[in-house]
Amino acid sequence: MFRPYLIDNLKFDLRIYVLVTGCDPLRIFLHQEGLVRFATHEYKPPVPKNLGDICSHLTNYAINKNDPNFVFNTNNELDNVGHKRGLA
Repeated sequence: MFRPYLIDNLKFDLRIYVLVTGCDPLRIFLHQEGLVRFATHEYKPPVPKNLGDICSHLTNYAINKNDPNFVFNTNNELDNVGHKRGLA
């Protein structure tokens, strides 16, 4: 069975911004900043009983921001706080 990568036992995704300016030769510019979005519930392997717990399986901000466990980062200086973090 598939075992996802986890950070602090939470599923996550990376949003990294790139600009492709050419294909031959390939030219790609990677933006210095990006985002990491975390699920708000600890991951448990999917079984029929927990499939409805979307906050442990999905990292979508629109879903997780309404969960009571969601932590907002209110300090722009801290990149290691909250369920939506900057990559810098």
